Amino acid sequence: MSVRVTEKHLAIAEKLVQKAHANNGLAPVDLERFWADQKIAIADPFGKDIPQVPLGAICNWECVFAELGIEQQWKRYSSDTEWRLSINKAYNDKAEAIVGRRLLDESPPGPSRPRYPATKALHDIFEMKNVWNEDSQSWWLLKSAETVDELCALLDRVDKRLENLREFILPPNWDTEKEKLMAMGIKPSLYRGQRGPVTFAMSMFGVEGIIFLIEDHPDIAKRLSDTILKAMLGMVRLFDKEAGYTPETAPRGFSFADDNCAMLNADMYEFFGYPIVKGIWDVCSPDPKDPRYQHSDSDMAHILPVLGRCNLTGVNFGPNVMIDQIREYMPNAVIYGVLAPFTFSRNEEVNIVAEFLRDFEMAREKRGLVFATAGSINNGSRLTGMRLIMSAIQQYGRYDR
Repeated sequence: MSVRVTEKHLAIAEKLVQKAHANNGLAPVDLERFWADQKIAIADPFGKDIPQVPLGAICNWECVFAELGIEQQWKRYSSDTEWRLSINKAYNDKAEAIVGRRLLDESPPGPSRPRYPATKALHDIFEMKNVWNEDSQSWWLLKSAETVDELCALLDRVDKRLENLREFILPPNWDTEKEKLMAMGIKPSLYRGQRGPVTFAMSMFGVEGIIFLIEDHPDIAKRLSDTILKAMLGMVRLFDKEAGYTPETAPRGFSFADDNCAMLNADMYEFFGYPIVKGIWDVCSPDPKDPRYQHSDSDMAHILPVLGRCNLTGVNFGPNVMIDQIREYMPNAVIYGVLAPFTFSRNEEVNIVAEFLRDFEMAREKRGLVFATAGSINNGSRLTGMRLIMSAIQQYGRYDR
């Protein structure tokens, strides 16, 4: 049984699933009404007059393979435009019939928009190689220090880079290209998102390495934390200035993705990770309603009291971190979750509905829930499962009843 799902939740869910099976797998839902209500609800998940819980578990391109019964071909999907568009059309034909919307882009790419030359990133400052991992189909940062002495030497080199960050981050042809592109009204991208501080540091020095560093060498751990923050703030200011913004006119907001924050206990996180996120949000999101978002797809409920001091406005946490736990420490955050990704991708129909009932029960009074997966929507997540969620929202997740 899923975390904190009750027998009552399961009994209601089983009845809805039975109705779906009696209708060729299609759960009962008024599609036109659902999407009209969704438009209202998603605009303000805390809204007093929203009709229903907004849906966030909307199938995406990663779901096409299982849905269409074809082999996963990530690289071909990203590189073969003609094939991708044909796949998207076939998927959309099914989606339109099942959920009432064409979910994927079918538009042929237009003329390439002029781009700025590639710049270096935070991991480059800390000498971390970013490599593609075929098994996980994702990018991995590799360690750049193995011992404490190597880490100290690395930080010495980082300190020197930070003395002239612009020269290190920007390529030699930057100024020339920037002049051309700014004349066309194209500004460079800002730095407003980052792999979270604990995940980033553990990629750099290892999971155990960071834990033992904090425990055995707190002075060096603090230096590392301070240096990460200094480098990040340097990048924020650099790209803001290159785009023509001042601290007063720069767009607000910053997002972190920090799965590994769960690896530290609350005291360790307060010592190492909290000063970084707070320092960034103090600069990028100084006002109460400025966006402060964190994704941490892990069992990190133990650090909620610490992280909650930052007044987050949006969160997506692990499937065992419940809404009532989050809401206690983050009263103003829109909660994206907390459907377990594997519940959705394994098409566990009864559990899909039961987890929604559980979450709506906890969110109903204060609202602010967007029912989504606690993490990625993975291949295997089906359109009929998405429709089942829509049906559950329409029948059991309305605020106007």
